[in-house]
Amino acid sequence: MTTLARGGDGVGHRASHRVVLLGGGYVTLHAYAGLMRHAGRAIRRGDFQVVVISTDDAHSFHGFTGEVLAGLLPYDRTRTPLVEAMPHAHVVLGRVTSIDAERRVVRYRLAAASGADGGTSGSGESGESGESGASSTERVLDYDALVVGTGGREPATTVPGLAEHGFTLRAPGDIAVLAERVRAAAAHRGLRRHTVLVAGGGMAGVEMAAAAADLGGARVRVELVHSGDGILPELRDDQPRLARRAERELKRLGVRVRLGVRLASVTEDHAYLSDGTALPASTVIATIGQRPVHVPGLDAHRDPRGRLVTRPDLSVVDGVWAAGDAACVVHPTSGEPVPANALWAIKGGEHVGRNLARTLRGRPTRPFAYRGLGQAASFGFGRSISELYGIPFTGWVAWVLRLTFFLRFMPSRRKAAQVVADLARHAARGRTAPTTAPADADLAEVRTA
Repeated sequence: MTTLARGGDGVGHRASHRVVLLGGGYVTLHAYAGLMRHAGRAIRRGDFQVVVISTDDAHSFHGFTGEVLAGLLPYDRTRTPLVEAMPHAHVVLGRVTSIDAERRVVRYRLAAASGADGGTSGSGESGESGESGASSTERVLDYDALVVGTGGREPATTVPGLAEHGFTLRAPGDIAVLAERVRAAAAHRGLRRHTVLVAGGGMAGVEMAAAAADLGGARVRVELVHSGDGILPELRDDQPRLARRAERELKRLGVRVRLGVRLASVTEDHAYLSDGTALPASTVIATIGQRPVHVPGLDAHRDPRGRLVTRPDLSVVDGVWAAGDAACVVHPTSGEPVPANALWAIKGGEHVGRNLARTLRGRPTRPFAYRGLGQAASFGFGRSISELYGIPFTGWVAWVLRLTFFLRFMPSRRKAAQVVADLARHAARGRTAPTTAPADADLAEVRTA
């Protein structure tokens, strides 16, 4: 059964212009913010209607994932209900099943938790396709403009056993469960140390390894596995001093780094590496990059990795826009695809929002001109590395720069204030550095090849 939502389905009166945003991540939130800045009066008046379709009931802010895992911040600080972040949008909790750009309609199925009218009190991380836990009735919603901000997910199914026995960073709720698991292991007083294995030596992997070691101290052993010849490949060429500082920080925390080897498979209590090594590991964290969440439709406009190829103004075809991990956005000066990280998704979303406002008013669009800002990683309270416009920073200065940047882009001012208060309490208590245990005293490492 298919229901056509043209002013019905709980979406409300069909305004003269309808903008549909897919996903509840950075692209959607910042496209909405751009729309409100440049067409807010028309939206409040009801001339423009904004509809969000997503599978989660809150936006997940990933900037402070390391702080959550390390126990510096509660998980709730990273979650903002979409109706709070986008009060003038109608939020639909559902899963997108296809896009028809010629008819300018999007098909979706309501999630089981949403109301019969298709609305919900919030919606969140991504509007990806799929039918698990969804209503059997397919809805069809027409649009004047569609923004694809469905993001990406770690390709966990490419490693046997990882989806069943490992953790990712992008699935809603995974971070909360992971943090509690490591926290419980740190409190365990048995003879055997809990082992956490992190797969991937990029920014996310390095931060997760440091956070797990910082929280667990002597009771948790952390292994970092990276297929390259050095961690932080995104920094190593241009900022080798920062990459070396990261190596020293991981060593200080007792993290063992294994280079030139991949995670091959995972079981309930072991991780198997590509060189034949079998490691007892009760917690495996995957930071192995991401693949775009695939929504059927527009297949002729995808690159070999499945990303929607955008024009200079971030449109894909007339009426459809994309940014973030779901899109292949070309850097305005280098001509190479921009990195798949939060900052580029934020800036891409902002630009799409501005161009949408111009389009809906009959004005020409403008090309995406953002050139980048920098990047940063944290290794505990007051310990960071950062690069801002090519200038390197370390220690407290880098930590403050990173904190300031993340607070600036949090979707909730109330949550941002709570983060500052939480970190101030930790500073007042004076956190001590974890004590590491002997490297191999309790680890039964086995060569299977």
